[in-house]
Amino acid sequence: MYSSNNAGTGYDAIVIGSGISGGWAAMELCKKGMKTLLLERGREVQHIKDYPTAMLNPWDFKHGMNHTIEEAKMSPVQSRNSNPGNAHFYVNDTDHPYIQEKPFDWVRGYQVGGRSLTWGRQCYRLSDLDFEANLRDGHGVDWPIRYNDIAPWYDYVERFIGVSGKNEGLSQLPDGDFLPAMELNCIESHLGDVIHKNDQNRLLTIARVANLTKGWDHRGACQNRNLCSRGCPFGGYFSSNSSTIPAAFATGNLTLRPHAIVAEILYDDRLQKAIGVRVIDSLTKESFNYYAKIIFLNASTIATSGILMQSKSNRFPDGMGNDSGELGHNLMDHHSSSGAYGVYDGYKEFYYKGRRPSGFLIPRYRNLKNETHLDFVRGYNIQGHGERAEWNDRAGEAGFGVEFKARLTSPGPWSVWMAGWGECLPYHDNKVSLDTNLRDKWGLPLLKVDFEFKDNENRMMDDIKHSSGEMLNEAGFRDIQIFNYHRPGGATVHEMGTARMGRDPKTSVLNAYNQIHAVKNVFVTDGSCMTSSACQNPSLTYMALTARACEYAAQELKNGNL
Repeated sequence: MYSSNNAGTGYDAIVIGSGISGGWAAMELCKKGMKTLLLERGREVQHIKDYPTAMLNPWDFKHGMNHTIEEAKMSPVQSRNSNPGNAHFYVNDTDHPYIQEKPFDWVRGYQVGGRSLTWGRQCYRLSDLDFEANLRDGHGVDWPIRYNDIAPWYDYVERFIGVSGKNEGLSQLPDGDFLPAMELNCIESHLGDVIHKNDQNRLLTIARVANLTKGWDHRGACQNRNLCSRGCPFGGYFSSNSSTIPAAFATGNLTLRPHAIVAEILYDDRLQKAIGVRVIDSLTKESFNYYAKIIFLNASTIATSGILMQSKSNRFPDGMGNDSGELGHNLMDHHSSSGAYGVYDGYKEFYYKGRRPSGFLIPRYRNLKNETHLDFVRGYNIQGHGERAEWNDRAGEAGFGVEFKARLTSPGPWSVWMAGWGECLPYHDNKVSLDTNLRDKWGLPLLKVDFEFKDNENRMMDDIKHSSGEMLNEAGFRDIQIFNYHRPGGATVHEMGTARMGRDPKTSVLNAYNQIHAVKNVFVTDGSCMTSSACQNPSLTYMALTARACEYAAQELKNGNL
């Protein structure tokens, strides 16, 4: 069911944002019998119907897989992170400006499903090594939960979305409830064998991804096309569009409202709780209100903190829930710039079939215990892939005629590219704020992002590239290149923090159940809730925290506490 601009319409619940966590909130609340309004600031995207490039070939695109100079000029941030096959799922930077105090890529997808249509699909659990890290080394505040609090919810989420992977029995990377794993190719297996032989604390395993290795819950198995970010008509990977939103609609309790920009959450000083939201229609610019008993805010980290900062009242002159002064602060993103590349001369008789939509993972192996020789805290994992050179990898080679064509169409040597996904500490001065002068075309203040990686992250990047190069060298690779791309914050698209969970209202925004400390009927379960970043891809944790918070919210509402 789709809503109209019925001012004053009331619901049991409002969910702001339809991406990975918002889709989960909508489904969970609808399944619990709540009449739920799902608000999305972007356009409608329906599963299969609205994936226009899903079945196109490279030659079907006018400029191949390249953006034009004009496209890059109009949308510099998004064009660095997209291609013509998926650009329709990314915003235009000119239409949606923000202010970069320092270089920061804010990658966005304003449509139903949000970035669940374009995410990397890697699903890793956090462990108590991560949940206890802030308390242990004094960076940030202590998480109000531990692994045992969220473990059942990791199970619950994995069983619904379908995660393929392999259990490895590692304390720093808890095992999960997996579908059959995808397979490493021969060069990846070779690298893994050598790594583990040289260091028993290091292990190379196949990535754990929300790509189906068999049909699952009315979705088809992954076809190994590796075109996921165009939208998958087979439902071979998890997205809000293929999974949670259809499940929410199936209950009869969901109302979806695209083109709905949430300007603020409305607070009643007398009731001391939120009563609804003020929405601006993105097409007509008309403003109207919706009302609900509970609100889940899932607009993505930067937008979520912006909405809370815009939600001012007599009780909250500095933004809803900002008694601690921490709203907007402690912004984090993983760095993924540093690593190594090498070529291997063996295994020329082997190849592979299809385009596997996942690589390999070397789980964290630094600072698992007290490693006094390291000059940084926390850790990183290594992600990468092995492949054989194809014609497009060798297009710059000199040559002409039949012999040249034969050389280009014959598989080249094996190579491995690998890079570290590293933890970023929660620095107070990495922050998001509202500009007091500049506004967008809907009259809302522009968001300012002030973020940089600091000494700890830079020292970690140095260790990553040298450690990666050493592993390739020990495995017999040649022409090894270590690198650091020096990508800005945001480029890994794992932005998190800004409305962190914590034990003390004086130092955090949310409690252990993702409630705003002082506004018990508002829950924030997207990346903004994260107290530290760990080094694992975070989306699985967002989904688990969302499901957990929905269960708690439904019970509290039933008990009359909200």
